[in-house]
Amino acid sequence: MNRPFTTIALLAGLSLSSAAQATLVDRGGGLIYDTDLNVTWLKNAKAAFGSTYDSADGSTDGAMTWQNAMDWAANLSYYDSIRDVTYSDWRLPTTIDTGAPGCDYANGGTDCGYNSVGSEMSHLYYSELGNQAYYSPDGTFQPGYGAYNLEPFTNFQHSMMFWSGTEYAPDTNYAWDFGTADGHQVYDGKIYSLYAMAVRPGDVGIAAVPEPETYAMLLAGLMMVGAAVRRRRW
Repeated sequence: MNRPFTTIALLAGLSLSSAAQATLVDRGGGLIYDTDLNVTWLKNAKAAFGSTYDSADGSTDGAMTWQNAMDWAANLSYYDSIRDVTYSDWRLPTTIDTGAPGCDYANGGTDCGYNSVGSEMSHLYYSELGNQAYYSPDGTFQPGYGAYNLEPFTNFQHSMMFWSGTEYAPDTNYAWDFGTADGHQVYDGKIYSLYAMAVRPGDVGIAAVPEPETYAMLLAGLMMVGAAVRRRRW
């Protein structure tokens, strides 16, 4: 007698457990929550670059200088149609300079090179999306390298260099960046034209569900429609 209820409860529990363990959660409204970093990304990467990939410095493919990328993120507003909220607290992803100041180049475990740690872009690329670098940490070439795992994002190009919002401390004419073509983290001159992806702190939260009264009103409305249809048939 209780078996169907037990089965349903078990399936619901598994579903909740799976959602709790996920690191990238689709919150609806075009927003992806990263439970590891406690930040929110735009699901549509094209929207992150700008609706037509136009940049502030006049290029037509979305690439822009570091300062223009910083300004673009700081002035970005995104309307969340699910929650009826406009978010204006966007920024570029950060990078933490670990070890000695500057680029501690290696194939793994440092702030610079392949399999890097400490940046939000590298964390997204490796930990959340599960992509591989050109070299493994032991220096072995990896044939499956590159950003080919991009779900749940849309319009995310797999071969781009993305600016970080963090300057390169030894020389602030440079800033950190990350390459999705091969998982390479390094630094470049701020005058170069690279791409930018915006992120905002925290979680937008789960979309509100209708109150019980709303369901009751909907049901009552459907019943009235059904009654009217029956009267017409009679």
